[in-house]
Amino acid sequence: MRCVIARFPFDLYKDEVENSMKGIKPEPVTGDAVVISRRVYPVKQVGEVITRQDRRDFSSAEVVRALSKLGFTCRTAETAAAPAAAAARTPLETASALLGTPAAAEERTGDSL
Repeated sequence: MRCVIARFPFDLYKDEVENSMKGIKPEPVTGDAVVISRRVYPVKQVGEVITRQDRRDFSSAEVVRALSKLGFTCRTAETAAAPAAAAARTPLETASALLGTPAAAEERTGDSL
């Protein structure tokens, strides 16, 4: 598939991207991410490997667009952060959040304590 990243045209194929990332250890994900061969890579790391350009030369949106068209699963920073925030809560904190605060419960029922 032909795509443009950092104003340069590239012919990318899914199997070539998988082969180029095969021996590379994923860096910690802090922003957008892509799943390649059951590993989660930062989009900028993948973009640097497949384009051989500096990470500052392209945006993560350009790489996400290209990799999504190739059929890779991409996660934005917001969707990656949401499960982590939910997992950080204890069961007690989750139940408390669902039930609301005592003041909110008092307003709903009209009773005062």
